[in-house]
Amino acid sequence: MLKAVIFDFNGVLVDDEPIHFELFRKVLAEEGLTLTKEAYVAKYMGMDDRGCFRAVFEDNGRGLDDAQVAQLIRRKAAYYRDTIAERIVIFPGVKRLVPELAARFPLAVASGALRAEIEMILQVAGLKDCFQVIASAEDVDHGKPHPEVFIKALRGLNEKQRDPIRASECLVIEDTKDGLTAAHRAGIKCLAVTNSYPAAELEAEAVVDSLEKVTIPFLETIFK
Repeated sequence: MLKAVIFDFNGVLVDDEPIHFELFRKVLAEEGLTLTKEAYVAKYMGMDDRGCFRAVFEDNGRGLDDAQVAQLIRRKAAYYRDTIAERIVIFPGVKRLVPELAARFPLAVASGALRAEIEMILQVAGLKDCFQVIASAEDVDHGKPHPEVFIKALRGLNEKQRDPIRASECLVIEDTKDGLTAAHRAGIKCLAVTNSYPAAELEAEAVVDSLEKVTIPFLETIFK
């Protein structure tokens, strides 16, 4: 039985993956590194900022210490704040579906994005109060495909419930391969949205091309 829903953020609720790619490429270019769109989609898109910067540097034979990673993340975050205010695009169906789900189920966000970015966009979209828990990049030691962020999101939801919710009673809504892997490793069923990858590349219990088509009865069928 479905008892809770956990949303990924970038690429599921807000259409800002193109912005993240632009800013990764901008910051990396400042460090003398090139990031192509093909490489980003193939390898890095499902990673959080920390994981992406480390992986790109390692793939180019360069290392980073923790202070350098933190500095790169701060620089990208500053660019993001300057960019996103004029380019916030919420995916079709989100502003209908999220409040409908929040009226029936506890909701969480589990994302590799920074908390300030998540909260700012949810506030602008009028959706912040729909989510009981936000698990963000600052809350985990390991990014997706590690399951930590989903485990922490579910733990946070359970801290607010009278009756515990098991992983098998929860649904994750994701758009990336790393995100789906992370959710499945946490023992959670998945609905994949083809906002970032074609359906053939997404291993999930159900796949849709838009949240506009998603209803609560449809989600409940995933658990039957």
